[in-house]
Amino acid sequence: MTINCKGKLVDLSSPKVMGILNLTPDSFYDGGKYKNEKEVLLQVEKMVEEGATFIDVGGYSSRPGAKHISEEEELKRVVATVSSILAEFPGILISIDTFRSRVAEETIRAGAAIINDISGGEMDENMFKKVAELQVPYILMHMQGVPQSMQSNPNYNDIVKELIFYFSDKISRLRELQVKDVVIDVGFGFGKTLENNYELLKKLALFSNLEAPILTGVSRKSMLYKPLEITAIEALNATTVANTIALLNGTNILRVHDVKPAVEAIKVVSYL
Repeated sequence: MTINCKGKLVDLSSPKVMGILNLTPDSFYDGGKYKNEKEVLLQVEKMVEEGATFIDVGGYSSRPGAKHISEEEELKRVVATVSSILAEFPGILISIDTFRSRVAEETIRAGAAIINDISGGEMDENMFKKVAELQVPYILMHMQGVPQSMQSNPNYNDIVKELIFYFSDKISRLRELQVKDVVIDVGFGFGKTLENNYELLKKLALFSNLEAPILTGVSRKSMLYKPLEITAIEALNATTVANTIALLNGTNILRVHDVKPAVEAIKVVSYL
């Protein structure tokens, strides 16, 4: 199972780690942490040295109730950062966390390799065509609603069945547009109750039937820290447990704030 990133085939039959780089002041865990180019590059260096294959750069906070920002503001946050990262680490593969086709285009032109869309094309009708035109891997996530209100009242009859239908339909449309590499992400915490999240984690292996790589992003999320009555800062151990469960259920990419523990989880699971 491979994806083509800028002409480089990345083998996902051995799971890989995607390190999170939030350039937002209000992300739920690391908002406002990296205030200048030097701090950004130091964090990228740390993640690369710890074993990240991908760096996921985001300029729009998608936490529940996050503030909406303009396209221009998002572009200002991410395009120059992509260029500076690649100047320092030319071999790293950058994923762009955006739902906007213009941001996708400008960051890919700047050297990014993957588009990671939390809205699955729902928040910009041009996104699927743009990804097809750019011929880059596309991470297709499921979200019920929009970030500002997605956690107000999530509602499903059968969440696993509904998400499999959702992904089947979207993958079919992307294939018709000749998008070759589609990665799916069930969207833990995006318009889901606590029970929904754990049902998806428990039954994640069922999504392998879609014959697309699976990305899992549970790092330090409230589905982990709220039941334990701790904070996101204290949720690294819970994250590693959830990542291990996801790996045992067929996950191909772990999207995380903490690269080293994720790499170690992959190594341990590989011995089974």
